[in-house]
Amino acid sequence: PTFYILIHVYMFACTHVYTYGGINDMRTVAILLDKDGTAVGTTSKPTAAAPPSRQGKKMISGHFTKDVHRQLKMLALEKDTSIQSLLSEALNALFERNNKPPIA
Repeated sequence: PTFYILIHVYMFACTHVYTYGGINDMRTVAILLDKDGTAVGTTSKPTAAAPPSRQGKKMISGHFTKDVHRQLKMLALEKDTSIQSLLSEALNALFERNNKPPIA
């Protein structure tokens, strides 16, 4: 007969335990093993709620060189703003050049 061992270890103690959430909202998903150590299932995966500032929004991303990333970070520092704000500004400029409303 097969029996299950529930490995429930908190923070970084085992490579097959996955931790979700922030410091104040720590949840652990454990892998269920049979007597031979073969993974046969997991505990349910918790769903993380988006923070209020991200609700109703979608991630837009792209892959660029590290020089582009560095230059963008430097520009944000020089202007005392965030990369998010710079990207909103750039998207709005793109929208306006293409006769679209600046909604970013």
